[in-house]
Amino acid sequence: MDGEIGINSLLAVSVVSLLAPILLGLLPARFRVPQVVVLLAGGVLIGPQVLGLGSPGDVRLLAEVGLGFVFLLAGYEVDLRLFWQDAGKRAIVGWLISVVLALGVIGVLALSGLVRAYVPVALGMTTTALGTLLPVLRERDMLSGRLGRCLLAAGAVGELFPIIAIAIFLGTQNRFVALASLGTVAVLAVVLSFTPQFVRRSRRLADVIEHGHHETSQIILRATVLLLILLIAVTNEFHLDAVLGAFLAGMVLRRWEGASAPTLEFKLDAVGYGFFVPVFFVYSGMGLNIHSIAEAPLRVLLFFALMLLIRGVPALLVYRRVLSLRERTEAVLITATTLPLLVALAEIGLRNGTMLSENAAALVGAGVLTVLVLPAIATALHRPEELGSWHPSEEQPER
Repeated sequence: MDGEIGINSLLAVSVVSLLAPILLGLLPARFRVPQVVVLLAGGVLIGPQVLGLGSPGDVRLLAEVGLGFVFLLAGYEVDLRLFWQDAGKRAIVGWLISVVLALGVIGVLALSGLVRAYVPVALGMTTTALGTLLPVLRERDMLSGRLGRCLLAAGAVGELFPIIAIAIFLGTQNRFVALASLGTVAVLAVVLSFTPQFVRRSRRLADVIEHGHHETSQIILRATVLLLILLIAVTNEFHLDAVLGAFLAGMVLRRWEGASAPTLEFKLDAVGYGFFVPVFFVYSGMGLNIHSIAEAPLRVLLFFALMLLIRGVPALLVYRRVLSLRERTEAVLITATTLPLLVALAEIGLRNGTMLSENAAALVGAGVLTVLVLPAIATALHRPEELGSWHPSEEQPER
């Protein structure tokens, strides 16, 4: 019977995953919203609080793989060399400003009794949904030029740094053990990044992998999935958050890509965005406590305003001599957009019993609001860069 219930839930999730892009495609362009919002809404609709067509527990394993793909694809877009450029340094400064603001503001809320899980909520205010934003930014051609580098750097810092902080401060171990575990996982990721160089030393093995890239064996794609699951399993074993392993897997994969990059990227998009990623967002919607949101809508609006203030507004300062006012406004809106990490933080807080259920729901609800509102305004403001605004010294490194 349990298998039958699981299949029915998966069927409902699959229907939502298919209908979401179709419904969006039928809407006039000016009314379209990011697909993740429709997936979340569809999850709420089929979930136990509305129609009861599915239970989130029945698709949890697939959803965790989907969450892994969200962060793998985000990590894949991150070039560590970007952190050493001006855009990366400014992004780090902006994130540190957000941390200081978050500690102060959320500290006041904690003293007033409105917030109990101080660290998860404060970290949630410093995140950016790079993985969620990538399809929107690609579609609107916002990843090229000076602004694109700034957005990629801000998004990378807004995902990687909070993930590291989650691993250190929200794990089940003490800080020293968590740091040691983090270092061990980082060393493993570096070692894995050099694996293709050892493989190429064997001409026969390299030929087998190359020929299997386009056939039914799909060796490179299978190796990618193995890399993802391996690093997630290792981080779980070290009691670190699994999203760290997924993000590192994407960064390792970037070094693996070589000549197969365009084909591999296409396949990752097909597997990730085609199935696993939609399952994760529909699952998140199924578990969203909409009753708590309905009972305290002002809490959602408060967190939404704080995300815009704490995570977005520092971009006005750090990019002052790099971007125009309009571009900095776009950076504010894009940088303050967040969701997947909020879902992860809410789950961690609820699992540890440190976060109030109404705050967990409000955090996710505010994240949905940022995804629904902020990218739409940013893309409406966007204009292609003028040729005169290009700085050759800041060109993106070749891949």
